[in-house]
Amino acid sequence: MAVGALVGALFLVWWERRVLGWLQDRLGPNRVGWFGVLQALADAIKLLTKDDWIPPFGDRVLFVLAPIVVAGAMLMAFVVIPLDAHLFIADTNIALLWFLAMSSLAVYGVLLGGLASNNKYALLGGLRAAAQMVTYEVFMGLSLLGVVMLTGSFSLREVVAAQEDMWFCIPQCVGLVIFVIAGLAETHRLPFDLPEAEHELTAGFHTEYSGMKFGLIMAGEYLALILVSALIVLLFFGGWLGPGFLPGFVWFGIKVVLVINFFILLRAAIPRPRYDQLMSLGWKILLPLSLLNILVTGAVVLWMAT
Repeated sequence: MAVGALVGALFLVWWERRVLGWLQDRLGPNRVGWFGVLQALADAIKLLTKDDWIPPFGDRVLFVLAPIVVAGAMLMAFVVIPLDAHLFIADTNIALLWFLAMSSLAVYGVLLGGLASNNKYALLGGLRAAAQMVTYEVFMGLSLLGVVMLTGSFSLREVVAAQEDMWFCIPQCVGLVIFVIAGLAETHRLPFDLPEAEHELTAGFHTEYSGMKFGLIMAGEYLALILVSALIVLLFFGGWLGPGFLPGFVWFGIKVVLVINFFILLRAAIPRPRYDQLMSLGWKILLPLSLLNILVTGAVVLWMAT
């Protein structure tokens, strides 16, 4: 699973550049390999062979540890992701709690990276990232409660099994919208990449990183994109459920690819908001909506049980 996720992240680097090039009417990577398919591999080799510089004015131990925490937390979250009814690593009834715990752990890596760099721009980027991720973790967790109430379990396999008659994207459409927005903020994807806003904070919390340490941070972000897309499919779009002429894991893969392409489309189409607008969106709009969704879902569940 870990190797497949890393290979998927490497492929996604190339795929995102190609799709963005097509959407923005320009050329994407097209020089290295057929249609530029080896461009991501060339970038990985470049990162591996670059000088591994550690700022002498920073904290060496924390500086090295931060990228490992970011990538490691995302890889650990994949442990509870089932690809099919019979294809998984760990089937546990606390899968959703495990995902929320690992996404929270990634915040420490981002904050430590900014702190250990001993650079004011990196520190500001780390503080922005921590505030943004902690804020939107609240709404991400609240958006899942409606699905949990309808299912009666935190197990992802049971969540998918409960969608045999109807996908949760219909009764939980509000929760789906909130989870998508929170997922964008958690993964620092455009238009919510404010912790890395180059025009304000150079490269944000990873300003001082180079070589493979920078590569680990980028891998962690692409792994987070794949993880959030997989969870959207499992929670709201029936997971591996589909017509029987294809295996379940194939349907799951097709749905995940479609969700990833949707995120890429958002990057090409939507401008970046101000940081205060991002935080206001969360506390003034998403919080009331998520609480209202929980209230209505709970009332419906109680009404159906009587």
